[in-house]
This record gives sequence, C-alpha cells and structure tokens, in this order.
Amino acid sequence: MPMKASLNRRQAISLAAAAFVASPALAAGSTDGVAAARASLKRLFGRRLAGAHLTVTPGAERSWYAIGGKGGAISISGDSPVALVRGAYAHLRQAGLAHVSWEGDRVVQAGAVPAGAGARVETPFRHRAYLNTCTYGYTTPWWGWGRWTREIDWMAAHGIDMPLAMEGQEYVWRALWREFGLSEAELADYFSGPAFTPWHRMGNIEGYKAPLPTAWIDKKKDLQVKILGRMRSLGMTPILPAFGGYVPKAFAEKNPKARIYRMRPWEGFHETYWLDPADPLFAKIAARFLALYTETFGAGTYYLADSFNEMLPPINADGADARDAAYGDGTANTAVTKTKVEVDPALKAQRLAAYGKAIYDSIRQTRPDAVWVMQGWLFGADSHFWDPAAISAYLSLVPDDKLMILDIGNDRYPNVWKNAKAFGGKPWIYGYVHNYGGSNPVYGDLGFYRQDIPAIAANPDAGKLAGFGMFPEGLHNNSIVYEAVYDLAWSEGQASPATWLTRYARARYGKTSPALDAALGQLVEAAFSTRYWSPRWWKSKAGAYLFFKRPTATVGDFPQHPGDRAKLEAAVKALTALAPTYGQEPLFVLDLTDATRHLATMKIDDLLQVAVAAYRRGDTAAGDAARVEIEALALSIDKLLGVQPDTLATWIDEARAYGDTPADAAAYVANAKAQVTIWGGEGNLNDYASKAWQGLYKSFYLPRWSRFLDALKAAGTGTFDEVTVTRGGVAWERAWVEAEVAYRREKPADPIGEIKTLIARIDRGGEKTP
Repeated sequence: MPMKASLNRRQAISLAAAAFVASPALAAGSTDGVAAARASLKRLFGRRLAGAHLTVTPGAERSWYAIGGKGGAISISGDSPVALVRGAYAHLRQAGLAHVSWEGDRVVQAGAVPAGAGARVETPFRHRAYLNTCTYGYTTPWWGWGRWTREIDWMAAHGIDMPLAMEGQEYVWRALWREFGLSEAELADYFSGPAFTPWHRMGNIEGYKAPLPTAWIDKKKDLQVKILGRMRSLGMTPILPAFGGYVPKAFAEKNPKARIYRMRPWEGFHETYWLDPADPLFAKIAARFLALYTETFGAGTYYLADSFNEMLPPINADGADARDAAYGDGTANTAVTKTKVEVDPALKAQRLAAYGKAIYDSIRQTRPDAVWVMQGWLFGADSHFWDPAAISAYLSLVPDDKLMILDIGNDRYPNVWKNAKAFGGKPWIYGYVHNYGGSNPVYGDLGFYRQDIPAIAANPDAGKLAGFGMFPEGLHNNSIVYEAVYDLAWSEGQASPATWLTRYARARYGKTSPALDAALGQLVEAAFSTRYWSPRWWKSKAGAYLFFKRPTATVGDFPQHPGDRAKLEAAVKALTALAPTYGQEPLFVLDLTDATRHLATMKIDDLLQVAVAAYRRGDTAAGDAARVEIEALALSIDKLLGVQPDTLATWIDEARAYGDTPADAAAYVANAKAQVTIWGGEGNLNDYASKAWQGLYKSFYLPRWSRFLDALKAAGTGTFDEVTVTRGGVAWERAWVEAEVAYRREKPADPIGEIKTLIARIDRGGEKTP
C-alpha cells in the first residue's frame, strides 16, 4: 500500500485563546488563505488532494467546513484555511486513507478519494486553543523551521486556530533591558538556558544554566518571524507575550527607589524580583516591550501576561507575604518551611483589583485593541489564596471584552470556572493540561472527555465560553488523547466509543478487525480511563513511576498505579497476538511498544517494593532475586524503546546540533540532560520531566536505584542513613549530567520479539509483596 511516512520530534508551542472577532489574517480575502491551505495539504498528504477545489468563505460566528464533490473530484469549503485543512484531514481519516500524529503519518496515495455529501460540520467552540508556556521548555528548545512547519500543519489538521506563540521573545527582552541600562555581563547572568526559558519568562527563575547563547536568541527570533507568518497565513490568531512585571535583579539594584518586591524562592531556586504595576516604571517597560515586539514580529491582538505563576501577589506593604507565605499546591511545594502571613481581606481585594487593571492598562497603552490573556492555572493550584473573592477582585476592573482566561487545568482542578462564576463575564477557554513535564506514562480519559466537552459547550452557566483547548506541558505521547479531544471540539467524536475507535484504528493502521477492536477497547478501559496520572507526585517526589523517582526506603507506601493492570496485560497480550497481521504497520508497533513498556515499568515498581522490604528485614536472597528481575526488565525495556522516535540520544543529539560552536553545543547538551533528570533548584523538581526513553532506563534510572539498593543491602536490619545515601545519590546525578558520554539510539531488529520477551518476564517476575 503506497504511503507517506514521517517521524517527528519534540513539540512545542504553549497555549492558545479565543475572541469575538474574526482572525485579522483572513481580512485580506480568501485567495491567500486558499493558497496557504493548499500548501499545508500538500505538505501533509502529498498529491493526494491536489485536484480538490478549495473555497474560503469567512465571516461565520463559528468555524465550519463542508466536503462535497462529484465526477471524481472533491470540494472543500470552510470559513478559514484551518477549517479547510481540518475538513480534508477528517474526510481522509474517515475513509481510512490518512492518519497524522507526532509519531508519524500513514497516508495512502493510491486510489480514489470518496466524495463528500456536502454536509456542513460546525464546531461548537469559537476557538480551539493549543499549547502551554512550558511546552517551549519541555519540547521545543531545539526545534528549527522544519519541525515547526510540521507542528503548525498538525495544528491545522486538528482544527486549532489559537496557539500560544512564545518563540523568539528573548530577542526583544535583550533589546529592552539594554535600553534600560543593563550591561552585556549583566544580561549574560540574567537569561536562563534554553530548556528553562518558560520559567524564566514567568518569573520563577533567573540566570539558571546561564548564559543563554546569543546565537540561540538570534535563531529563535528568525524562527518566530516564520512561525507567525505561517500561522497567520492559515488564519490562526496566535497569542503573543507581554510584560508581566518581572525584572532582572541587576535592574532592581540599579533602581533602588522603584517599588520592586523580592518574591519567594520558587522550588529552591534563588529569589526573583517583581515590579509593582503602580510604579511608573511598569507602564514604561510594558509599553517599550510591546513597541519593540511589534517592530520585530508585527502586531497582534492577544497578549499573554502571567504575573503570578506559582508565585503569590504581594499584598502587605513590605511584600513579606509574597516572599514568606506558603504557596498552596501542597503536592509539590514543600521544599521550604513557611510561616502563616496575615493579609487584610479588604486590602487584598483592593490590591488585586489594582494589579489587574494596571497590567491590562500597560498593554492597552501601546495596543489599544489588545486583549490581555492570562492562564488560570494559579486559581486551581493555589485555591487557598485565589478564593472566589480574590479571583473576582483581580478581574473586576478590566473591561469584559479585554481579558481572556485560559482555564487550562480541568482534568486536575475541575471546578475553577464554577467557583469563579464563569470568570464574571470575561471570555474564557476551557481545557486540559493532560501532559505534565513531557513525561509519558500511558494515560488519558476518553470517556470523561466524551461527556465533558459537549457538556461544557452546552452549559448555560458557562458565561462567555469562547473555546476549548489542550494545554500540554510536553508533546510526543498519547496521540489518541489529542485525536479524541479535537474530534469532540469539532463535534466529530459523538459516534459510539466503539465506532470511533474502529475508525481510529483503520486510519492509523490501515485496517482493523473485531479482534483488534476488542484489544484496543481493552486498552482504553485499562489505560485511557485515567484523568490524571497521580503517581507523578508522591511524598513530594516527582517522577512518572516509582522507578523514575529519586530512591527512598519508604517505597512500601507507594500506592497502586491508576488504571486496570489486569486489563492492560490482557490488552498487551491480545495486541501482541495480532502482530502477524499488523506488525508491518509502524504505528501499530509504536503503540504496542508504549503499552508494553508501561506495563513492564509498573512491574518494576512492584519489584522495587519487594527488594526494599526484603533487604530491610535482612532477607538478602529475596532482595537479590527481585533485583535480578528489575535489571532484566529495565534492560529489556531500554532495548525495546529504540523503536520510538524519541530517545535520550535523539534529545541530546538535537540539543548538540542546535549549537553553532562547540561551547554552545556543550551547554545545550548539559541543559537537555539536566531537564529530563535533575531539573534544578533545591526543591522537588528533580525527575519532574522524567521520560520512558531508551537510554534513561539503562544509564540513569537503573544505576541510580542500584546504588541505593547496594547501600540498603549493606545496612541490613541495622540503621540505614538515608540522608547520607541520598546526598551521595544527588552528587552522582549531577556528575551524570556533566559527564561527556556518547549515547546512540539503537533500534531492535525484532521489536515484536522483544515485546514477547518482556511479556514472558512480567509473567514470571516476582510477586509484589514478600
């Protein structure tokens, strides 16, 4: 069967929002939009739709498309270029002729494309948003124009029209702070490394993994020009950055009379500095940033300014509450003991209202037609501070049509919009984060999305709901989740779950059967019925699995994994039995690999509990036996994962290749290795971005646990000094990041055979409890 296949990597682009006006990119007429859509279709599907007749008819309140045709030719019409690409993809997929995913594509080039019936498909959401500010650290630091071209086409195929466009802004920040008196040496100390720019931009960190090479800043500026040009040509309305108030420490020192607050040390990093919007410098800096940004990248309508991402707003005059009070997300932020700081409720409401108004005014002064966009994550993550009264106060003095809230966390904090009474009449986007840190356990909740997305679209209490979006912190995993939710956002996912899954399999693998449908149904019940992967935080320890977490002797308290393990094992075995029929389809092999390594890694977690318990009671033989199985499973998983497009080697190679000098390349590699392991700071961020990748099982997770288990075994039933052992383990981690080691992606010759070996090991592996 002729097909086009392409594998892609690391994604990014952070979020997206909505509005009540048509995209400015469409105002010039439909001719350019048709050309942009046709070019996207060619990049995605080759010559498959070369003869299709395309028509853009702008002006609809909600986006739509229709597929018609006769005499062997098809016609595609819609309100925007994005709608044309979405319609084309939906039509090809429905016919089983194409599937587009991060892991690769399946596109059948031969045979006729069936004509459509001409029915109009309309999304219930004015906008479909995409990306998270963090995606630009966890996925896109090393992307060039080729990878961004691919991602923008992926967006169009999924009907996305409001992506967060965060690349290139350091070019503007550098020019801005130069104008405000910072020296080149001070700038070198200020900017954080490429893999950590999102948290620098949001004011959480400063100068981590510095300096940020000039070449990276310049390349990303040129890249953003192309990104915005492509997005706008397709009728997308990108969300652009604005000034949220954070200033360099050097700036604070040069302006001692300015009202600048020392903020809390986020996750064990050193403090950052926030300029009070009431200070005249705030409006001056904000205006100059937007002027420089517009000169560099052109004007926009939607501007993102997040002033309090996991940071507390200063309320008291001395700002001590922002610096010393406990932040509310107790799952992670327990690194520093905090005292209770009293805040007067009336003063709190007054200050928050003034902050909100001043931030909006600082944008409006340069862009009078602009809409301020903010992420609503903080409202759920610190609900103690951001109670309904605080949210209402913060939004109260901004005109209703000039602020858009991205309510991104409804899979984890589902009642924010209800508690905020639909944000008091402000437009808002409803959505899910789903992915945290680019970490990749196999999960999602297709049944929840199926009920939840249509329900929010129809909810009479949703106020000015303006769209739906997915806001993943990282990309390249669990593609089925994104296929499902954007179908629902276009009212295309309302067929029965079984029917939708059958169509998905036929498009992704080329064919299906009752046996395959049944196995995939089991997989959905087993793994894709989990809304949030709760083990990623356990006792303030990050890591997708126990095996990925920094070792501890308290593993006996680690809870059961979400999902249905028995059904997962049955699904893996059923899919493996179908390999003689489907094993030549690359996407089938990739999906089976994911499910198998997920199952096998959970088995390792069980065995870690067995090994630790055995050594603590002095049963060396049982502990050693469990470790033999742990090592065998870990090495077998590592070998199998060479099938996947993303590995430790590819991540490092992409970082190295982005460097223009040996020094830059070495710095990028250190950034890349740190992010997926130690992250940074003295808090709890290590292993936050842990990955089930080839290279990490063998070279990082396994030896780290082996060191720890050696110490535990040596202690026997006596006193075990975990603090000292952990301190040594942290030193080992940091040495691993700095070590110059060559990693290679090694593809297994027989991945199905490796999967069978893993299944056999799981079947004969030790019990969970001693």
